Amino acid sequence: MGVAVRKNAAAFGACAALLANLFLVAQAGAQPVERPLRPAPPGGIPVIPFHEGWYGNEDGSVTVSFGYHNRNESVITIPRGENNLLEPARFDGMQPEIYHPGRHHGVFAITIPAELADGATVWWRLISAGQELKVPGERGSTAYELDRNPRPQGSLQPLIGFGEDGAMGSGPEGIVAGEVLRTSVNQPITLEVWTDDPSVRDRNDPRFRRPLDTRVSWYVHQGPGEVTFAAHESMPLLEARQLPAAARLAEPQIANTVVEGEGPARVNASFPEPGEYLIRARLDNWNASDSDGLDQCCWSNAYLRVQVQ
Repeated sequence: MGVAVRKNAAAFGACAALLANLFLVAQAGAQPVERPLRPAPPGGIPVIPFHEGWYGNEDGSVTVSFGYHNRNESVITIPRGENNLLEPARFDGMQPEIYHPGRHHGVFAITIPAELADGATVWWRLISAGQELKVPGERGSTAYELDRNPRPQGSLQPLIGFGEDGAMGSGPEGIVAGEVLRTSVNQPITLEVWTDDPSVRDRNDPRFRRPLDTRVSWYVHQGPGEVTFAAHESMPLLEARQLPAAARLAEPQIANTVVEGEGPARVNASFPEPGEYLIRARLDNWNASDSDGLDQCCWSNAYLRVQVQ
């Protein structure tokens, strides 16, 4: 009897497997089967907005960091407006319009004043490829709380600004240039930022016997057209393939090396179309083993305004 039961069970299992295979074949003939691990298509899937986390500030305000993931192989443009906005409207304006392929962490941040910090939610809404996606930014779960404390080996958010003796900012919110640079279509202009890495590391550690180099990567953040970057005569450019893995999270990018973490970074830029542009310069110290974009440390943004006629 036991043998008969096992034979019947085996026969039933074989029949079930056959039916399942026939069902999958029928489904495959009716519609394509989704394969999440297949390469990204060149276009046609939505850009995903991300709430990276929030910082509690000493004055009671809250700074909320946002990023995005463009799973397409090509750059996607979503102009600010009804398809790309922050709500309430008072916080709208710093979100990107140009979305480069890949996962980009902390591309901008907004600060919610202290009087609103405990109850306000800032929504970032994107509509692309026919789909609406939105994400809330707020003081919420401590699982999303970020900090500006030194990392285990001393890494901190580096400082970036617009002039050797000018004001500097740090973190995802960074600093926005007050001056508007002006140029003409296809007339190259030099973009420049000044940097300093305040990280304090143990010089007895052989990894830190001398200050580490930092890096400035250049991105088009907002604007009506593509921008061509070229090396400035004072310093070479690094291409994305030359960067270490931690800095290749967000391609395409071109970057300068800032020797020993202090000094200027420069690049020449040409604009093919007239209009207003916002260029993001991201300064990072990811040469240190305790600093990485994946753990939300340690980089800072600077935004340069360019008016092209």
